[in-house]
Amino acid sequence: MYHFFVEENAIAEGFVHITGDDVNHIRNVLRMTPGEQVIISRKNAVEDVDYYCVLTQITEREVTARIDWTEKARELNNKIYLFQGLPKGDKMELIIQKSVELGVYEIIPVATNRSVVKLDAKKETGKLKRWQAISESAAKQSKRSIIPEIKPVMTVREAFLYAKETDVKLLPYENEEGIAKTRSVIEAIRPGENIAVFIGPEGGFSPEEVEAARNAGFCTVTLGKRILRTETAGLMMLSVLAYTLEDCEDGQEA
Repeated sequence: MYHFFVEENAIAEGFVHITGDDVNHIRNVLRMTPGEQVIISRKNAVEDVDYYCVLTQITEREVTARIDWTEKARELNNKIYLFQGLPKGDKMELIIQKSVELGVYEIIPVATNRSVVKLDAKKETGKLKRWQAISESAAKQSKRSIIPEIKPVMTVREAFLYAKETDVKLLPYENEEGIAKTRSVIEAIRPGENIAVFIGPEGGFSPEEVEAARNAGFCTVTLGKRILRTETAGLMMLSVLAYTLEDCEDGQEA
């Protein structure tokens, strides 16, 4: 079943009114017809539901769908914020795509001391537009109920301030030891707690950044004895968190 996102005011009186680029996609790419089913979610949703609908009318400018029933949204009870040190090349695109599939709530690109990539204002605007489109595509594919936002690039200091209100702050660090500590920290996370995960770029974190992170309340943890690439470390952390927190939602102990 195909999945689409609409603005808040597009849902009214038992119907959804789809406009914009999705009309062309439904009409000319997917070649859908009245009677077919779709899933609809609200952009920036405040209510935790998805809408299961049947297409009733397809025109050049608008697609109308009747709401048949609603279901609880497919979201974790915890909001996970991924602070990703800017990587080289197109790695950020892969990180965004897979992080969205794994349940991330927001992704914050961070310019760290060892980030090779430097984005000026013009390049950043173009990158953010591209990255947000990737997030939306991945959200549709994975049947997410929200489109995770890609925030503007932050400095390390700005990122620490942004993460200040999160309940759990994790920084995977290659010089940290003791996987038992990592397990105990993750197992202690409760449903509803917001989580910040800070991942370094290819060159890792500088000692000064690690010390500043600890002073900002981050817990440094290990992901094992092997050194992971920047595009792997965050995905591993998200995978472990999603697996653990999905269990919590089912009423099981973490």
